[in-house]
Amino acid sequence: MALAETNSTSRTHNAQDRVWFERIPASYWVVGIVLLIMPAFASDFALYQVFGWTFILGMISLSLMFLGGYGGMVSLVQMSIAGLAGYMVAIFGDSAITDISMGWPWYVAIPLALIVAMLFGTIVGSLAVRTEGIYTIMITLAVAAAFFYFTRQNYVVFNGFSGFNGVLPPDLFGVDWRQSKPFYYLTLFWAAVAYFSVLYISRAPFGLALQGVRDNPRRMAALGYSVNAHRIAAYAFAALIAGTGGILLTWQSAQISPGTAGIGPAIDILVIAVIGGMSRPIGPFIGAFIYVLLKTFAIDVLLSVGLSGERFQLLIGLGFLAIVFFSPDGLLGLWDRWQDYRKRDPLLDRGEDMR
Repeated sequence: MALAETNSTSRTHNAQDRVWFERIPASYWVVGIVLLIMPAFASDFALYQVFGWTFILGMISLSLMFLGGYGGMVSLVQMSIAGLAGYMVAIFGDSAITDISMGWPWYVAIPLALIVAMLFGTIVGSLAVRTEGIYTIMITLAVAAAFFYFTRQNYVVFNGFSGFNGVLPPDLFGVDWRQSKPFYYLTLFWAAVAYFSVLYISRAPFGLALQGVRDNPRRMAALGYSVNAHRIAAYAFAALIAGTGGILLTWQSAQISPGTAGIGPAIDILVIAVIGGMSRPIGPFIGAFIYVLLKTFAIDVLLSVGLSGERFQLLIGLGFLAIVFFSPDGLLGLWDRWQDYRKRDPLLDRGEDMR
């Protein structure tokens, strides 16, 4: 027993003595290198439309995954938060609607947009934490619907149905960030920041306490933790991620309108998160990649077989139903099952079944 404790202690010290990059799994290095060299062999369309859009939708879905996976709170207002951040960049910064846009410099407009998005997320969170389960979904859906109709009908601030166009990223370091390669690296960088931030916070004291609140809020309250404060703080952090994704989404299309943050896009974010899996931060990016591929190429596939291109939503819906039916944990759940199946010993399992 003493020998076992000595071996365990030595392994712990060896793990702690390793340099930080030696602790990173090999799969992270492979994926990182592939993503970094992607512009060397991918087309401009793939970099800008497929991967850029994937990283953006993945970030917004990641904010939902953080709330749902670690906090047990499914929020349908994340796309509205992203849209509000996009609107604020257009209003505080430059756009083609010069009568409304204030033309402030980017280092003022972007932080203010993120602050407004976080305040909005915090307010919604303070309302949503008073409910649980289906009622949380309904109240956030109601807020998303109210935001859509308000922006559509308000012409003084949000310019109504048309919204804002000509919303471009700032020219920093002499780089045109709307070009395919610069925009790819821009979205990749912020997606990586969001991913590793969620990964870090999930293992930090706040993240562990949030997961405790998710599993047993009464016990956490008895231990002295403020349940509502942790949940509201989670909404604020998720709003920061969604707001960053919303600004990038606005820059990608160079416009923001009520349709960007409508009811349909809000449901799409939930679909993306569920398809990829709500258990780990990589899930939303997997779901976003599949969603973007379907939305980009499904129309061409349907037209090639003689069907209407408008039925591409049907393919997305059928794929969503199939994944949820076979694996409630999304594609990550299927991957975990396959890994468990590979590790299974047929002889031992057969013996256990016979007993």
